[in-house]
Amino acid sequence: MNAVPAARAPRPTRPTDAPRDLVGIGIGPFNLSLAALAHPLTTLDTAFYDQRPAFHWHPGLLIDGATLQVPFLADLVTLADPTSPWTFLNYLKTRGRLYPFYFAEHFHIQRGEYDAYCRWVSENLPALHFSHQADTIRWNDERALFEVDHTRLDADGEAEALGRTYTRHIALGIGTEPHIPEPLKPLTDAPTVPVIHSADYLTHRAELLTADHITVIGSGQSGAEIFLDLLRARPAGHERLHWLTRTEAFAPMEYSKLGLEHFTPDYTHYFHHLPQSERDRLLPAQWQLHKGIDADTIAAIHEELYRRTLNGGWPDATLTPGVTVRTAGRVATTKVELHLEHRGQGTRSRLTTDAVVLATGYQERPLDQLLSGLDPYLRRDSAARPRIDEQFRLVLDPHVQGSVYVQNAERHTHGVGAPDLGLAAWRSATILNTLTGKEPYPQPRRTAFTTFGLTPHDHRAPRPGHQAERRGPLVELQG
Repeated sequence: MNAVPAARAPRPTRPTDAPRDLVGIGIGPFNLSLAALAHPLTTLDTAFYDQRPAFHWHPGLLIDGATLQVPFLADLVTLADPTSPWTFLNYLKTRGRLYPFYFAEHFHIQRGEYDAYCRWVSENLPALHFSHQADTIRWNDERALFEVDHTRLDADGEAEALGRTYTRHIALGIGTEPHIPEPLKPLTDAPTVPVIHSADYLTHRAELLTADHITVIGSGQSGAEIFLDLLRARPAGHERLHWLTRTEAFAPMEYSKLGLEHFTPDYTHYFHHLPQSERDRLLPAQWQLHKGIDADTIAAIHEELYRRTLNGGWPDATLTPGVTVRTAGRVATTKVELHLEHRGQGTRSRLTTDAVVLATGYQERPLDQLLSGLDPYLRRDSAARPRIDEQFRLVLDPHVQGSVYVQNAERHTHGVGAPDLGLAAWRSATILNTLTGKEPYPQPRRTAFTTFGLTPHDHRAPRPGHQAERRGPLVELQG
């Protein structure tokens, strides 16, 4: 049986202000991928910080039976380096589970298994520092380095010690946060009524199930999985469930083979070269590529509803698309009232319920506070968003010699694939290739059968005036 991959040999004691080559802020799957692919590059001195005490990936949504929407090959490293010791298959090997997985024939693994795999990687990579909160980032002109101020936290999450790390480059992977639309925000001020975001579903599941009537708002994959889980847990004929969504249908996710090519490097390059106005037009129109429901979940919901009609009657479950929640508020102390509008009919009504699950998705965490020290150097587009070049670097003032890479904060410049796990390893490889000035992870010339656009470009060649022309010295790899 393969052993856990050996940690990099300890470095000699380094001065506390000695610069690192790369500091990662946030340790979610994307920066964990970057750390795993950086691990064998022994001349690269890296450190990754996260304020949490350990790695956890959406713990509130690890519902039994819920699977990833990408194949297991979309692990942290395989699509950049299938020989890496940090592959999902090697994780199975170290756990003695390779043959059971082989016979199970699971192309899409359960979310809980993906979380366990990522934790295994996080527990064995030496460059990760949990319980470290990054506070500010500044550019030090005198040293031509970034300064990262951070706070070490104790077991209770309280400040224990302050520190500063100097680095040539930074990778921001601070992830996303639950999104609550403005009309629904009053619900979060109803402490006596269970109103939770889907991100916290499992934490509050037992409490939710005691409610007489439950409403789920939102029809993405999370909303569908939660509705199905609640439906299965309620007695037939007494389900007392409402499922509401703004979209015109409980729509399936676009999962055709050619549709999936929107999640390839080829499409990402094409999208990045479009005018900003065209990118902004395309993104909302492509919602079904990533906000729909997978066909198996839709089938399971229909099957569960159908099963409950076998003895006559219909389940007490109402599924209504095309509905907007105009306003919401408390009724007495134990209920909430939702003011609804159906856009197609032009009608309005009210719904009183005992508990609400907000499956309203996630939004990119704002970078402004963390990057406030870099604001004078930051270049923005006409919508005041950070400009990000093709190699995932913030476009900064030319005299800033280091790079700030971003992970899952570039949908406005790189398209729908930005939050997709299937592009994590490729993006990490792109970052490391750019940072080192070499190609430790060779990239494929072509990744899609679709030719996006009439004038394809060579993405390896910098464009005139491209940000690459103003970068300072790169970190050189030996050998």
